[in-house]
Amino acid sequence: MTPKTVTLSNGAEMPLVGFGTWQLRGQEAYDATRYALEIGYRHLDTATMYRNEAEVGQALRDSGVPREEVFITTKLPPERAGREQETIAASLKALGVRTIDLWLIHWPPNGGQSARVWREFVAAREAGQTQAIGVSNYSTAQIDELVRATGETPAVNQIPWSPFDHDARTVEESRQRGVVLEGYSPLKGSDLRNPVLREIAEKHGVTVPQVILRWHLEHRVVVIPKSARKERIAANLDLYGFELSAEEVRQIDGLARR
Repeated sequence: MTPKTVTLSNGAEMPLVGFGTWQLRGQEAYDATRYALEIGYRHLDTATMYRNEAEVGQALRDSGVPREEVFITTKLPPERAGREQETIAASLKALGVRTIDLWLIHWPPNGGQSARVWREFVAAREAGQTQAIGVSNYSTAQIDELVRATGETPAVNQIPWSPFDHDARTVEESRQRGVVLEGYSPLKGSDLRNPVLREIAEKHGVTVPQVILRWHLEHRVVVIPKSARKERIAANLDLYGFELSAEEVRQIDGLARR
């Protein structure tokens, strides 16, 4: 049975399936997040640049789900390099929480500022503003640069991921470094009409999106699908009633464009 969480380097348990909120704004962001929490999501992914942290935080408070049961990720946009403390303080206020579970550098900042920004992330963690720190859209080489400069390894790297983006080398390099791989745009990056995916979905009596998301779990890659539609929000979490065989995983891995 595939576990429902993965353990980060700080010992925290991060749910393998999270609710993504990119492009959700205002009432739609609130309603979708509130529904996601009601049906069992315990991992919320937002970002400063999404401009929906306040709605996500309000949905969490109104849901009645205890704060300690929900893993919250937010992100620093690269143009805020040099304003890290101001940005995390604003995120904490908007979300209405004392600490976040994971703070990510959303994209590598320009001008070789990554290491300096990363030191500010370490300081925020040591101050208790965030429990874990990580990066997004970083290559292995860029992660190694941070480690060489600071001695601190990101807990997570959030990157575009789907069967068509699959790269076994990236998976292996991340695991060797103790970095948890987290995938975004799992469905947007996929061909939902692909015959291999359709055949596997039909065999299990599930949808192609569910096969794609389950494939992430088989690889222990965290995944954060986003939707504003209740039926899709529910379906995206309903992944533990079936398992993919080793051969099916191999077939799906073979769809990679690389």
